[in-house]
Amino acid sequence: MDTPFARISPCTFAEVVTRDRVMDPAIRPLWQPMPRLAGPAYPVACPAGDNLMLHVAIHRAPAGSVIVCAAGDSNWAMAGGNVCAYAQQRGIAGFVVDGVIRDLAETRKNKFPVFGRGVIPIPGVRKTAGLINVTVVCGGVTVAPGDMVIADEEGIVVLPKAQAADMLAKAQARAKKEEETTLEQWVKNHKERIDEAVKTLGI
Repeated sequence: MDTPFARISPCTFAEVVTRDRVMDPAIRPLWQPMPRLAGPAYPVACPAGDNLMLHVAIHRAPAGSVIVCAAGDSNWAMAGGNVCAYAQQRGIAGFVVDGVIRDLAETRKNKFPVFGRGVIPIPGVRKTAGLINVTVVCGGVTVAPGDMVIADEEGIVVLPKAQAADMLAKAQARAKKEEETTLEQWVKNHKERIDEAVKTLGI
């Protein structure tokens, strides 16, 4: 899904947000090369070993959503091939899972974006209610419904919904400035800053 948010790297967004808006680096793309994922969060939280809420979410989340799943552990898969395939069919942009999935080969073949801590062949069960479409903590970041998620191989940044437009404008301005700066100019500016730091520290 091509949006203005998808055109800016998490690296650039990370320079205009605080550290608590960037997820644990252990949550990574589970296949490569994966296109950048961007969309509004549809958060769920699952108890340990149970993936019911993520399964409910694939039927309820609006098209374009990023389903963000706070799993209770990494001992059981939160989703498999059919879950990912149906989510993709419904227009879900992708998954960000603070946990693991299974059937990765199918998901890679379908090119469905999934970020997680890894894979495991053991399926979870679907017996216990968790949280759906409410604020959760995933990868150390508080994620509310509608927050903007931007994820690629560089990491995962979550922009609070109310501040997303302002943060996008700041990131776009920074990206434009970087694009217009030649390497020669960057080196000159960089050396001046390093020299000043060294002088200040007396080293």
